[in-house]
Amino acid sequence: MILFVDRLTNIDFSYLDHQRGVLGETFLANVRLVGELDEQSMVCDFGRVKKTIRHWLDTELDHRLAVPAQSPHIKIEEEKDYYSIRFELANQTWIQTRSPKSSIALIDTDVITAESLANWAGKQILTHFPLSVARMQLEFSNEDISGAYYHYTHGLKKHNGNCQRIAHGHRSRIDIWANEKKSPLIEQFWADEWRDIYIGSREDLVKQFEENGQTYLSFAYKAEQGNFEITLPKSICYLIDCDTTVELLAWHIAQRTRQLHPQYFIRVKAYEGFG
Repeated sequence: MILFVDRLTNIDFSYLDHQRGVLGETFLANVRLVGELDEQSMVCDFGRVKKTIRHWLDTELDHRLAVPAQSPHIKIEEEKDYYSIRFELANQTWIQTRSPKSSIALIDTDVITAESLANWAGKQILTHFPLSVARMQLEFSNEDISGAYYHYTHGLKKHNGNCQRIAHGHRSRIDIWANEKKSPLIEQFWADEWRDIYIGSREDLVKQFEENGQTYLSFAYKAEQGNFEITLPKSICYLIDCDTTVELLAWHIAQRTRQLHPQYFIRVKAYEGFG
């Protein structure tokens, strides 16, 4: 027998990719549990399925930086409650972070994809279910977005929860109206501008330097969960003069678009993650 739960929950996180750098992502989790019926004539109690899987994904993956621990391009050092990670990119640049372990997910794979991530997570989640559940098939999928969307990574040092982690991200849609008329052209401009980007607050920028002809930016701050640091190529960073909450990102997009198109009244509806 198979118990299925579609769109059980969603996760917002970022991951390291050798070609694209650091990629903000939002996945929907779908699950199939395969097993014999128990004494309740169930594969597994539906309430337990929801609670167990949601809790595990929220705790172990959501709002973390997922790292391909078996990649030949990575170096990971452990120091008490912190991981120091250096990841080489295909264009001869690199990304480096030092962050609390609670903000990092070490994935047992050489390349992170929806499939490899689901396989890794599913094996671990299965151990939390009774032996009558023989197999668990976890699947991650994207929200179906008909218009423009972007991938971004950021951190919010003032946040009381997990958004304070310096490298977590989202795959988000964007709606923009110019003189109250929907503007796919302007929406696509921002989708291109913020494709696979790290959005950093200028007040968190602690260093800019050159190495082998490349410019790098270093961001750092102290938050409730610990000290966070990240260095990235300037080419994949976007600086703003305020915090990177979705409210202020919408404000920034509106102000910047107004500068580019002063003839229009601009209205922006920015999203963060699913829905």
